Amino acid sequence: MARNNHNDKSQVPNTRVGRLLRERELRRSGRTSDVTDGIRGLEISDIDSSSGSSSTEHNVESEESGSPERRPIKQRLLVVANRLPVSAVRKGEDSWSLDISAGGLVSALLGVTDFEARWIGWAGVNVPDEIGQKALTKALAEKRCIPVFLDEETVHQYYNGYCNNILWPLFHYLGLPQEDRLATTRSFQSQFAAYKKANQMFADVVIEHYEEGDIIWCHDYHLMFLPKCLKDYNSQMKVGWFLHTPFPSSEIHRTLPSRSELLRAVLCADLVGFHTYDYARHFVSACARILGLEGTPEGVEDQGRLTRVAAFPIGIDSERFTRALEVPNVQEHIRELKERFAGRVVMLGVDRLDMIKGIPQKILAFEKFLEDSPEWRDKVVLLQIAVPTRTEVAEYQKLTSQVHEIVGRVNGRFGTLTAVPIHHLDRSLDFASLCALYAITDVALVTSLRDGMNLVSYEFVACQDSKKGVLILSEFAGAAQSLGAGAILINPWNITEVAAAIGQALDMPAEEREKRHHHNFVHVTTHTAQKWAEVFVSELNDTVIEAQQRIRIVPPQLLAGDAIRRYLESDNRLLILGFNAALTEPYDIPERRGRDQIKEMELKLHPELKQPLTMLCSDPKTTVLILSGSDRNVLDDNFWEHDLWLAAEHGMFLRSTKGDWMTTMPENLNMDWVDSVKQVFEYFTERTPRSHFEERHTSLVWNYKYSDVEFGKLQARDMLQHLWTGPISNSSVDIVQGSRSVEVRAVGVTKGAAIDRIIGEIVHSKDMSSPIDYVLCIGHFLERDEDVFTFFEPELPPDSMGGSRSKSTDSTSRHGSEKRPTPKLQTVGRSNSSRRSSGGSSSGSGRRSTQEETTWNVVDLKSENYFSCAVARTLTHARYLLNSSEDVVSFIKEIAAAGASPSNSSY
Repeated sequence: MARNNHNDKSQVPNTRVGRLLRERELRRSGRTSDVTDGIRGLEISDIDSSSGSSSTEHNVESEESGSPERRPIKQRLLVVANRLPVSAVRKGEDSWSLDISAGGLVSALLGVTDFEARWIGWAGVNVPDEIGQKALTKALAEKRCIPVFLDEETVHQYYNGYCNNILWPLFHYLGLPQEDRLATTRSFQSQFAAYKKANQMFADVVIEHYEEGDIIWCHDYHLMFLPKCLKDYNSQMKVGWFLHTPFPSSEIHRTLPSRSELLRAVLCADLVGFHTYDYARHFVSACARILGLEGTPEGVEDQGRLTRVAAFPIGIDSERFTRALEVPNVQEHIRELKERFAGRVVMLGVDRLDMIKGIPQKILAFEKFLEDSPEWRDKVVLLQIAVPTRTEVAEYQKLTSQVHEIVGRVNGRFGTLTAVPIHHLDRSLDFASLCALYAITDVALVTSLRDGMNLVSYEFVACQDSKKGVLILSEFAGAAQSLGAGAILINPWNITEVAAAIGQALDMPAEEREKRHHHNFVHVTTHTAQKWAEVFVSELNDTVIEAQQRIRIVPPQLLAGDAIRRYLESDNRLLILGFNAALTEPYDIPERRGRDQIKEMELKLHPELKQPLTMLCSDPKTTVLILSGSDRNVLDDNFWEHDLWLAAEHGMFLRSTKGDWMTTMPENLNMDWVDSVKQVFEYFTERTPRSHFEERHTSLVWNYKYSDVEFGKLQARDMLQHLWTGPISNSSVDIVQGSRSVEVRAVGVTKGAAIDRIIGEIVHSKDMSSPIDYVLCIGHFLERDEDVFTFFEPELPPDSMGGSRSKSTDSTSRHGSEKRPTPKLQTVGRSNSSRRSSGGSSSGSGRRSTQEETTWNVVDLKSENYFSCAVARTLTHARYLLNSSEDVVSFIKEIAAAGASPSNSSY
């Protein structure tokens, strides 16, 4: 595979902001702007064609010729969109005609000049024969475009079906199509299958042309599965995904049957971009509420992997519009339009004839204005350009008829034989005519009911430096976030408000018009398409750097073969297994959390583990310890039939399944705080629907994982503030925060603090004659309890996680495979005085008082014989990872089978 040597990692700052500031300075200094970009090659001049000029057309050969040493290396950018920015018409068996297509994405990316870009997408035509495909591929290559060939059935199901019939209406708050028969449900399922198939076809083309170091920029709702397809092939690819439509609130998105799959596919991208902060916030909220993931100010975190989510308001190539106004044929258009509408104030609307554009609301508001302001009836004209779209769809045909009916009624009420108030045109305009129309307009009226951005408002402002017209802009268009300060913002559903805004715009003093226009013009000319793309790519590059830094501290996956081989070679093994989220049935899947709360709250041992645990427990060389924060009754109910050891409430209670419970709690454990904290937990449980709390002997736990995510977090924050300033302000307690829980414990109640006392009791009770030489510790432990992972480490990391450790383990550390000193227990003369009932207490030293002189180490552990493994937690002190409880089940089944097998040589 070829390599793109773009990344210069010399003198790269350590912080994200520092790196982005450095990148910004490099752009300002012009380090990467000396060579025209491949995207520029798409700008076939349709402005200067009459004079024969083609100064804006890119000459591919001119870039390829010349000395390579004189050309700076630019980063390759693979822009992947559903449609290529060209229209292809077949002229013969092996001949094609190509024309530039109009569209928001094309308009935005025409101004990008700092990357060596390639477009990848569908050409919009069906090419079933190989000769035609080769000819089209060759023709498109001259425009730096690469085609994806989709057959008619895939296009029908994927594009017309799932994209336009399901995703587009949903993302614009129009809801899902109503199902009235089972065949419709099956149709939806087949459309979703075609959607995934088409995304994989796009991925295959990207992979074919990918070079190491390339940036892959996926665009829009058509390609939500593409990041997953690419990352499944190569996790090192730099993948960004940008949505050009609104992203709906989580309450809307959750109605989509494939909601979880789409969200998880998008989260495979390194950077996810939206036009506005609102859309980004909705996406993060959907991931939190639907997938149960953690939303952060940076994005969405899933098991330590962060997908950055941010707002990147798109721009236009403003210079393209300002230059166009100086072209002779555009100036001629301007003169003709001024003569045509002389003596009348011109209002303009340019929209696709679409349900979300609010064209009926616009015309009704104009009718209301004419009705309320008769003095303006012969002084103002509304020019409405409505570009037809999806003319074969019944809903769009109905909308067209509705608009025509309203226009006819208004013109009939307020028109004369010589003039009408509304000029409605059902077609698109060429670029020159559109620029001229923008230039002579006094008031632009954008009444979108829901719009991702709406670049018409940007284009109008770019062409208004002379006229300084007024922009009336819907607050439901993404552009309102950027141009709202200079525009008159309106709610298009409020017809009276829009009519009043028209009057305000027409009566606005020249000084105010100039101030408003200046504010918007500065924004449009500085926040260009080039800046938009540069910022997105810079953020994407930096996101990858940051992710690599995070990966360095993430432990590797547990290698079963190595762990099992060491297990078989050892003589006295200790297996420490957590229970919740490690050995339990996988009911509590984030996507389905809360569907059956009663069943999910019942912690049950995974049914596939019963036999493997029995096999492990029957091995005389193996001791199995279940170490859990759960109550004693929970462990009794799940493990009563196995011959193993149970440590409940973070190790504060211990028993063999053949014996009685005993306590390992430190002496003088202060529990005076329990009643006051219990009252607080009861209060917040009453105030937070579907939350609950558990009362244990050494702690209280309030759990809100089944509650509304955002409300639960607010309640937890309120609870913590109240606890710190009230009931526990002077108490010896620890507060442990889980992802959806708050636990208050007595100081010293951690798994790591209890483990040496537990080992001492096990060694004494089993009357072990040889030291433990193999330890496997697996669990999904809270941060405070990860001290159990570091307990057996010969070399201790800095205690950054706040866990406590026994003094006996902190005194010395060793390197490599050296044996670490451990608490010593006497082999003879041991009495049972240290065995305690559930109401007793003991010291935390793990030693036993005796007059005997003979001693030995209870743990004689080499570094390579210790395997600590966190389950579904990447930020951990454990040596290894397992991704889920299902992985734990598979591993335990494997190690149990290996131990029971007569021949173990393969390990």
